[in-house]
Amino acid sequence: MIPSPPPESLPGYEHIKRYWDHHYANYVAKILPGEYYVTYHDEILMTVVGSCVSACIRDSVIGIGGMNHFMLPTHAGSSYWEHTQVNSATRYGTFAMEHLINDILKHGGKRQRLEVKLFGGGRIMSNMVNIGRQNIEFVKNYVRMEGLNLLAEDLGDIYPRKILFFPINGRVRVKKLRAMEQTIAERENAYRRNLEKQPIEGDIDLF
Repeated sequence: MIPSPPPESLPGYEHIKRYWDHHYANYVAKILPGEYYVTYHDEILMTVVGSCVSACIRDSVIGIGGMNHFMLPTHAGSSYWEHTQVNSATRYGTFAMEHLINDILKHGGKRQRLEVKLFGGGRIMSNMVNIGRQNIEFVKNYVRMEGLNLLAEDLGDIYPRKILFFPINGRVRVKKLRAMEQTIAERENAYRRNLEKQPIEGDIDLF
């Protein structure tokens, strides 16, 4: 099958990399750490998370939805947030959630119709600070405080996850990457160090 050109992205998302997936016969938007993406087209959103968290959010009536990928910045070597770092960490997580939600609403979604699914937060390296647990605590508290409808979650454990989100119908496929802990940990460590400087294949589960 020869793919047609990718659907036009919403303004502000032109930088997101998209590619044709022959298995699904559809375009896939690849979400990197610190990014988020919203679409009303029939396309797939993909990311890989270790200790980071990804929220998949959609309007259940019109099918517009999006995905983010974020990590709270923390002090290296410490399992607790100091008072000043809590504030910057919370601001960062709130930014990731609110910008995703606000863009869905700006393009026709309704807050009362939003469905949320959460993934990630794994402790992928035993000798690392449990950043995954901190990310889980933040995002679950955020969803609860904002009164959002949490439909499903796959959080914690020790494995990185590859996530495929289909906003048009709300389906999510999760694949635990049992042989990639070291690679994902190295990527996330580099990402975490950058945040601290400037904070501001296995089983498949269906959700």
